[in-house]
Amino acid sequence: MQRFGTLSFGHYGPLGGGRQLTAADSMLQAIDLAQGMDELGVNGAYFRVHHFARQQASPMPLLAAIAARTRTIEVGTGVIDMRYENPLYLAEEAAAVDLISDGRLALGVSRGSPETVVRGYEAFGYTGSGDPRGADIAREHFDLFLRAIEGEGLAERDASSPFGGGTGVQRIEPHSPGLRSRVWWGAGNRDSAEWAGRTGVNLMSSTLLTSADGRPFDILQAEQIDGFRAAWRDAGHPGEPRVSVSRSIFPITTAEERMYFGGRQDGDQIGVIDGIRSTFGKTYAGEPDELVQQLKEDAAIASADTLMLTIPSQLGVEFNLRMIDSFAKYVAPELGWQPARV
Repeated sequence: MQRFGTLSFGHYGPLGGGRQLTAADSMLQAIDLAQGMDELGVNGAYFRVHHFARQQASPMPLLAAIAARTRTIEVGTGVIDMRYENPLYLAEEAAAVDLISDGRLALGVSRGSPETVVRGYEAFGYTGSGDPRGADIAREHFDLFLRAIEGEGLAERDASSPFGGGTGVQRIEPHSPGLRSRVWWGAGNRDSAEWAGRTGVNLMSSTLLTSADGRPFDILQAEQIDGFRAAWRDAGHPGEPRVSVSRSIFPITTAEERMYFGGRQDGDQIGVIDGIRSTFGKTYAGEPDELVQQLKEDAAIASADTLMLTIPSQLGVEFNLRMIDSFAKYVAPELGWQPARV
């Protein structure tokens, strides 16, 4: 593990006891937390994206705000649902954030996970899918998005235009030359991971896998990562791709943390998602030295270069920053991590 960051679900709404976390609270606290993590040398702040839900739905303004107020931390998504996206508009926004951040964008995209509504992407105007889950729409959008950020000309120039005119085809602007290497595909099974390897994008391995053969989650995930890297090499792509995995990990160093997370240690879970029997990774919660030993035995964490910690963002900036600081001080260095420096 070379890097670690946080994966925020960005939930907002009633907190109980008459307290309310608003959408504005969620975004403003995310900015404050990212600034604090940047000062600690944490490597990334990543955000889940869900539509028709009280979560982050339009991440680019948030990522741009964080990028403008930080120095080294990577800003990203995990993941944007490509079924809902206009590929060319996303290409413009992603390039803008990548330029504002000086190449610190880690854009995770995928078909997306189940939403709170039925075929919500059709309400966004994307119809005609032959797949009940819209995977064909996601792949089509992703293909056009890649072509756009690679700088391919996509629209015929108007020779009579008063704004420059000319002939030939025009690419999307702005253009960020290195953005293609900072795109990630979120994969929940081995087939999609291998497809990402052949396509030549980085891998975000999910908190679940649509496989359940009785073996531990980390072993299944490590095999998925191996398949991705093999597909990358076989396709002839240069260099080494990046790989991230996400985990729920809670170092317990205070009585308050014990109140929230004591007893949360559990094993892998088997469930059904999208009608497919799946394996869900376990939660790690305990004293830092206990966590170090357990995490060293996690095969997928050992294989990945980046670990994303899912955080309870509803508990506020101070609590989360203290928990992240404990992980950075007592756990991450034992796994090979060194803080980012300017």
